[in-house]
Amino acid sequence: MSAPLKVDIWSDIACPWCYIGKRKFERAVDQFSAEGREVEVEYHSFELSPDTPVDFEGSTTEFLSERKGMPVDQVEGMLAQVTSIASSVGLDYDFDKVVHTNTLRAHQVLHLAKAKGLQAQLKERLLKAYFEQGRHIGRAEDLADLAAEVGLDRAEVLAALESEEFLADVRADMNQARAYGISGVPFFVIDQKYGVSGAQESDAFVQALTQAWDERASA
Repeated sequence: MSAPLKVDIWSDIACPWCYIGKRKFERAVDQFSAEGREVEVEYHSFELSPDTPVDFEGSTTEFLSERKGMPVDQVEGMLAQVTSIASSVGLDYDFDKVVHTNTLRAHQVLHLAKAKGLQAQLKERLLKAYFEQGRHIGRAEDLADLAAEVGLDRAEVLAALESEEFLADVRADMNQARAYGISGVPFFVIDQKYGVSGAQESDAFVQALTQAWDERASA
């Protein structure tokens, strides 16, 4: 049995395309793995808007209109389109409930979760909390609650945030992203060779995974 194919994924919790891309990639992995090929996934931190305050006052429409300099009606149309695409992969986005916040703390907790073997579970929980449930994922207490839901120790989460134990790991991920030339997410690095940018269709992911697997097998 060959070793699993490693896929490193750079993404942000506050990125709607990252959740959509996650679903499309997961479908591709299911198809790819049906033939006995395994995939190992590791998530890496990427902050799309590091200057966002923890408690941003305003709606999603206001946030994007302000940040992108777009008219409100254009933003609303864009959000409707994204919501429709999310629905096509089984996600129920509710931008009216989204609480915009800084994601630095959430990324730190994801590194703690990785150390405990619970990164995949927490990644999914945070994305669902943010885009579907209108939960706050920027404050320590709220993050500790969500982390506890997937099996992390709540007190340990709070202690790690207080000490910023995993801040250096977040910074290292960002530095690696810059070294790879990653300027937007989601971004998938397959077998440290191939980069796939954006929420591609599942077939594109299957093709990339297969190419990397076959090339490794023939090396």
